[in-house]
Amino acid sequence: MKILIVGGNSSVAQVLRPVLATFADVLTAGRSGCDVALDLSWPDDQFCLPQGLDCVIQLAAHFGGRDYDEMMGAEQVNVLGALKICRACTRAGVGHLVQVSSIFAGLSETSPFFGSYALSKRHAEEVARLYCDSSGLPLTILRPAQIYGEGESFRKHQPFLYSILDKAQNNEDIVLYGDNDAQRNLIHAEDVAEVIARVIQQRVLGQFACVGQTNVRYTEIAAAAIGAFDSHSDIRFVADKPNILDNAFAPDETLYRLIGYFPKISLIQGMAREAVRRKAMP
Repeated sequence: MKILIVGGNSSVAQVLRPVLATFADVLTAGRSGCDVALDLSWPDDQFCLPQGLDCVIQLAAHFGGRDYDEMMGAEQVNVLGALKICRACTRAGVGHLVQVSSIFAGLSETSPFFGSYALSKRHAEEVARLYCDSSGLPLTILRPAQIYGEGESFRKHQPFLYSILDKAQNNEDIVLYGDNDAQRNLIHAEDVAEVIARVIQQRVLGQFACVGQTNVRYTEIAAAAIGAFDSHSDIRFVADKPNILDNAFAPDETLYRLIGYFPKISLIQGMAREAVRRKAMP
């Protein structure tokens, strides 16, 4: 089996590649440092995928924002880029496309977390389904929850979680604004990698949520970090600050039952693994 990961420099790709390498030849595509040069903002005629690919995994993404340039970038990369990847797959005779979206694609417009990233991810799903249905390209869309893992590469998209780890490591108090113990849905990158690998091996098609089976509160995250470092940090709420809002998602076992795998890395285990990595650093 031959697999191409688009977005080969992403933090998830770094975890995914060795998992896929146990059963496939794995190539990466990206703007730099990859086997194949590819930028999702390029014109369509510059998209050229290797022949003989059994599967393409689309991980590359623009994380958007609220100003014009950020909105434009999210649409160009996430939506038009996804469509160009679809067409490139059909031209190269790819057997299966796995598009890694986001659980945020399902947010309503009234959600305080809705923005150009969520909107463009939803649009990307829609154009991919439309194109793949008409062209006969087998498609899987995965909607993972907020992904965390070991290493600094995950800090960019989970800054508050990693700041909690920083505080615990340094025996500093962990301060939470407001009086709401906000909920989040987290899933470890190694669990996401295993899910993707099984989806490919079992050729599971369709759209699926890929979420943690329990939502966790910030105090639970903080407690796990404190325990991981055997820290003397305290957890404090500052009630005169605006509340941190919940962003929780319902458990969904549909995909996990299909592939015979449920996420295994608990929050406590995930925090402990990151602590071990940090403690081993010079």
